Amino acid sequence: MSSAMDIDHDIPTILSVLRTEAPPDVAGEFYGMEDLWERRLWHQLTDVLVEFFQNPESAPLRTRVYTQFVGTFDSKINQLKLVTLGLATSATFQDKSEALEFMTALAEKVNTPASQDAYVYAQIETARVKLQIQDVDGARVTLDAAGATLDKFDSVESIINAAYYSVNADYYKAKADFAAYYRNSLRFLACINVADLTLAAQRERAYDLSIAALLGESIYNFGELLLHPILDSLVGTEFEWVRSLLFVLNAGAIAKFNALDPQIETLPILKSSKEFLGQKICLMALIEAVFQRPASDRTLSFQSIATETDLELEEVEHLVMKALSLSLIRGSIDQVGESVTITWLQPRIMTKDQIESMRQRLLEWDSSVKQLGVWMENSGKEVWAAS
Repeated sequence: MSSAMDIDHDIPTILSVLRTEAPPDVAGEFYGMEDLWERRLWHQLTDVLVEFFQNPESAPLRTRVYTQFVGTFDSKINQLKLVTLGLATSATFQDKSEALEFMTALAEKVNTPASQDAYVYAQIETARVKLQIQDVDGARVTLDAAGATLDKFDSVESIINAAYYSVNADYYKAKADFAAYYRNSLRFLACINVADLTLAAQRERAYDLSIAALLGESIYNFGELLLHPILDSLVGTEFEWVRSLLFVLNAGAIAKFNALDPQIETLPILKSSKEFLGQKICLMALIEAVFQRPASDRTLSFQSIATETDLELEEVEHLVMKALSLSLIRGSIDQVGESVTITWLQPRIMTKDQIESMRQRLLEWDSSVKQLGVWMENSGKEVWAAS
């Protein structure tokens, strides 16, 4: 059996061999690694290794660099960065079962009281691999365990939160739980710089978020997504109309929704949910109709709702009851008088157009107050004088 001294003696040879086999663009980095290793500058060496592993040219050598070099001093470096190096290594494995075995072993290696953040990070990424091999239930168990540990931390690195929400989003995507995917995916985006994602990754995320927003049974407020820059990645693509559909739905614009019907027919996941989308656009039209009215004038007749939502008169009461059950509105229905009084509207993240509409209403209100002030002044001159 080789001693630690023998292993240390072999490191220059190992690095020399790796250097000769490395692509020209990364070969020179092995000189720096050897120098830092000899001087035991673990922090600086770790940073060089992270940069090396991030370079696509390093992919063919990562496993050997990790096992033959990093493995000889892995306990001396930041354990969170060790997991980062391990992730880059496992990403090169063609056999995902092998990747799972590697990540499981890595998680156990960093499972110490002093490195629980690294352990959670490794757990989360192990769950990602489980999803890739279709072990959805196993992924859920691992994510729940990681989440329980995360709840005990006062704070963690953003990279860990991003991974947690990303893998949770992948899980809910696999389960076709649109609302849960939507929430976790937006949380993931809040933890990262979107510009760090490739354009292809941005477009995939934007498309999946759009579908989730459209088909999520509890999602009737798209403002946060509509204002997010990732949605712009769909502009100029074959799915730009999906982005347009979101804006149309948010505005409750039924005529524009109907105009997009030919495109909806081309996408099976939306085509199979046309009845639900039809109900959703009617609910959004109702919400928008209430939103556009002043708080003092929110009693709507069944007929006016039928006109706004393009429904038959006998369908209006069912639509209002649906809106009430979803807590989109609060109020009361007068069945005899065929009217609805709205006392509360679910808070919304407003788009720029909706903000402009509210600005105009505030200007109108300001003008009305000024006119009332002038009228009171003119009508009450004698009263003011007498007093």
